[in-house]
Amino acid sequence: MSETSIRVENLSKRYQIGAQRIGRATLRETMSAPFRRARRLLRGQARSAADLLETFWALSDISFEVNQGEILGVVGANGAGKSTLLKILSRITLPTQGRAETRGRVGSLLEVGTGFHPQLTGRENVYFNGSILGMNRAEIARKFDEIVAFAGIEQFIDTPVKFYSSGMHVRLAFAVAAHLEPNILLVDEVLAVGDATFQQKCLGKMGEVSSEGRTVLYVSHNMASISRLCTRALWLDHGRLQLDGPAEDVLSEYLSNNAVNTGAREWPNGVAESGVDELKIYAVRIRNSDGAVSGVLDVRRPFFIEIEYRLFKHIPRNFRVGVVLTSSDGIDLFDSYDVDNEALVGPREPGRYVSRCEVPGNLLKPGRVVLTAFGGMWQIRQLAMLRNVLTLDIEDLGGVGTHFGGKRVGVIRPELEWQMERLA
Repeated sequence: MSETSIRVENLSKRYQIGAQRIGRATLRETMSAPFRRARRLLRGQARSAADLLETFWALSDISFEVNQGEILGVVGANGAGKSTLLKILSRITLPTQGRAETRGRVGSLLEVGTGFHPQLTGRENVYFNGSILGMNRAEIARKFDEIVAFAGIEQFIDTPVKFYSSGMHVRLAFAVAAHLEPNILLVDEVLAVGDATFQQKCLGKMGEVSSEGRTVLYVSHNMASISRLCTRALWLDHGRLQLDGPAEDVLSEYLSNNAVNTGAREWPNGVAESGVDELKIYAVRIRNSDGAVSGVLDVRRPFFIEIEYRLFKHIPRNFRVGVVLTSSDGIDLFDSYDVDNEALVGPREPGRYVSRCEVPGNLLKPGRVVLTAFGGMWQIRQLAMLRNVLTLDIEDLGGVGTHFGGKRVGVIRPELEWQMERLA
């Protein structure tokens, strides 16, 4: 039987909202606070003075175990409690209730630059991080060249890390966390900062770490990487553990329950990333071959995706909106961008727009497909990301191969043009 590497029992974490804002609250907030508390008493939402504190439970009564050598994926929407869980396991923060036990050294990659001293060079930070993990200088030196080669920052290794880009931070931080032989490796969504090639290196390294008998806890919004890397997953929702089981089953439930298949999502006031003032998305719609909004589609017929948005500023370059379609088991089927039409490449002026694309019939397989929509400036800044915003149910009403029956392999089912020539 495998040895338990992580044990979490009845774990809860509570934060007091605004508790650290003394001296920084606005006059309006200070004046209105007593009235908000009085309303809570009158409505029965508080029974004592202690209950009047505005609190938020980031985690509520979470329990699970992870065995040595296991790769556990953790999924959930923003604010589900994923990062809080990793911070407790990393001993960055303490739980309010319950306990979390880890066996052996813990290496973590939670945020860009976490654990790095900005004034120290990359070389000095490698030794600094190794010493935090309890390694002596000789142990770190044996791994040093391998770490630097993996990170690919040889020419900058003696430069203070305060001058590193976010990508350089991530490459070195992951290399340190993975190579200094932790018994447990905790990795948050921070890998999304790296480029695609480096992400693949990281996924391969995490698989290698697991094969060596070490444990990996991997938090990501990238369902394809969870599906590829993990055999088991947890789904957190508003601080509670919704599901713990085989990764394929958890991803299917998570994707199905976090999107709607009405065929459209609309936001009268628009949505965008926090702090963004260049763009708002107002609607994402699916139209069938007749032009009607629908989340249920005939596999044989084309359908149309449209994203309605407004630009509030002139965007000089690299702007695009697009979509990613993902299968119910977390496999990314394809992505597409409006700038695939070269006529749309270039500056965009302020105004209201709709970008549309046509998905041909007999491309997707029957089943459930989840759509993510986004907008931003490629390699510059993400402006809006609507993950798993719509669910499409693709129905098989006849078409490719149905006259022979049987399930077709692969993630798509294109109708290719075949010809036959008789030779004799």
